[in-house]
Amino acid sequence: MCQNPDLPGPLRRIQRYIRALHCPTRWDIIRCIGTGEKSTKEIYEQLRLGEEMSPAGLYYHLSALKCAGIIELAFYREVKGGTPEKVWKLKTSRIVIDLLEEKEVE
Repeated sequence: MCQNPDLPGPLRRIQRYIRALHCPTRWDIIRCIGTGEKSTKEIYEQLRLGEEMSPAGLYYHLSALKCAGIIELAFYREVKGGTPEKVWKLKTSRIVIDLLEEKEVE
């Protein structure tokens, strides 16, 4: 579940970002993607996660960032003789929450 439906809207949005950004690995992923696009494999290799984390672990972090609206799937890249790769990009590079308004500003 991406959000706690029992919280009021603004608090729910803040909680969503805190949950997504509390982990240093997720900040590394954001910096790795930067202003471009990176496949899951490229992120995994660039961050040299082989000894620290499994590919499933990386997908867990990517999912949390996607759920928070920080990254999004840019497209699927065809891989010769295999499953298409997911290619990610930042959905936003700024998070702004107006404390007096119900709507979120990006």
